[in-house]
Amino acid sequence: MATFYAMTVPEFLGELGLPQHDVFDLEWSLSSGEGAFIAARTGLSGVALQAMTYREIVPEARLMIARKNRHRCSKCPADIHRKAAALPWMSQCSIHGTDLHEVGGATLPDILGPARFDALQVHAKAGAAVLDSWARGAGQGDLGPVEILVFLTTRHRRASPPNVSEQPRMSLGARRGYHAFLTTPIIRQALAVIVPEYDQVAPVLTKPVRPGLYALAEGSLLQTFALTIGIGRIAEHPVARAIEVLLASDADGQERLRDVLKAWPLSLRRRISARLWRAERDERDRQIAEKATRRRQSHNPRRVQSHKYRYRIS
Repeated sequence: MATFYAMTVPEFLGELGLPQHDVFDLEWSLSSGEGAFIAARTGLSGVALQAMTYREIVPEARLMIARKNRHRCSKCPADIHRKAAALPWMSQCSIHGTDLHEVGGATLPDILGPARFDALQVHAKAGAAVLDSWARGAGQGDLGPVEILVFLTTRHRRASPPNVSEQPRMSLGARRGYHAFLTTPIIRQALAVIVPEYDQVAPVLTKPVRPGLYALAEGSLLQTFALTIGIGRIAEHPVARAIEVLLASDADGQERLRDVLKAWPLSLRRRISARLWRAERDERDRQIAEKATRRRQSHNPRRVQSHKYRYRIS
């Protein structure tokens, strides 16, 4: 509104009769008296003014709300900051329905590929519904998004340099020049197990995300989209997803994850423990069977002995 009247925000607040006020404080808690000052000068109703605020967002979720648009819509004017665009789980414009752009101009379909992006939309919508419901103070049932976010951002394995699939193709000379990059330890989080699509496309040095709610508050467009997918997948199948991460973890990672799982409901923890014990037993039996099979194969005589060469061939 200040831009519409060709004024700065402090000047506009002074004209409204609210000098020395912070506009962001007004967004969180606009009193009836302050709303009356604004309504008298702008002609807007009190209901319309309250709809511009974040009064319905619970204090625990306010950390995730950005002060401006997180990402850009190609069809929206640059000086318009829409309320929904400040939410971390939004990947499309609420007005035009177009994909939001990162700072570099890329969209999620550009990064993930159109087919993969469409396939992930189901889980992303489920995670966004969980986050939106929690942020507005609705009931969360057995498991809330805060506990899921802590689980997703927990290190499940020891930090390690980029593996072969994460390294770009380069010559031996280039590898010598990029030795520091190829030996940089990368933090391995449970997010990469729950959302392997993110692990496949994210730049290797920026794969780790901030812990807990800070991951959504300060993450990139790709990171917040992956976290939203992870929340949706765990909310749908919490036991199976937790076991999936525990089986892929090392000893130290399992210890960290078990500490995180203490915040989950007791009923879920009991189901996870029971199914994890069976899964580990089945995995041990499978490995023993594979060793026995390899041992039997090593004793089978070969039809063509390695020391029998063709004539004149050494």
